[in-house]
Amino acid sequence: METEEKIAIIRDRARKNFSKGFNCAECILEAFLEHVDTGLPKESLKMVTGFGGGVGLYGDTCGAVTGAVMAVGSIHGRTNLPEDDDRKAAAKQAANQLYGKPGLYRLFNQIPNMVKDKYGNTLCREICSQWTDNWLCREHALHCREIITDTAEFAAKLIYEDKDKSFSMPFGDNVENLKDVNCDSKG
Repeated sequence: METEEKIAIIRDRARKNFSKGFNCAECILEAFLEHVDTGLPKESLKMVTGFGGGVGLYGDTCGAVTGAVMAVGSIHGRTNLPEDDDRKAAAKQAANQLYGKPGLYRLFNQIPNMVKDKYGNTLCREICSQWTDNWLCREHALHCREIITDTAEFAAKLIYEDKDKSFSMPFGDNVENLKDVNCDSKG
C-alpha cells in the first residue's frame, strides 16, 4: 500500500469517527490504533477521552492536537532513557533525543504549528469561539470534523513520510524560542 493511501485511510477513519460520537482526540487515536501497528491495546483509547473540547471542555489545546500528539507518540515516543554509567553523559544523550537534529521535539512541534498555520490557533476556545453560545450546533460540529480530518492527516504524514526529514525540521513556534539548536550549547 502506498504512503498516500495509508494517510488517506487514517484521515478518513478519523473523520468518520466523529460522526460515530468519538470526541476530537478519540477520533484520531482510534484511527491510528485501528490502522497502524502501535503495539498499544485498543483500550489505550481511554487515555484520550478527557482531552475533548480542549481538556474536558475547558477550551485549552484542541483535542485533535492532543490526539495527534498521542498518536504520533505511540509510534515515535520514547520508551526509556539512554543508559550510561556517567549520569551527565546519559542526561546529555536524553536531551539530544529531544532537542537534537534529528530530535523528537522537532517532530512533535510540527503538529500544533500545522494546526495554527491552518486554523489560526491551537486553543479550542479560540478555534471555536463563534459557537460559544451554540456549542452543539451543526456548523460547529462540521468545523471540528474538518480540524480532526486535517490533523489526522498531519499526524499520519509525520509517521509515514521521510523520518529523517520529519525529525530534522526546523522548530516552529515554541516556548523556548528554539530554531536550530546544538545540545552542546544548551548546557
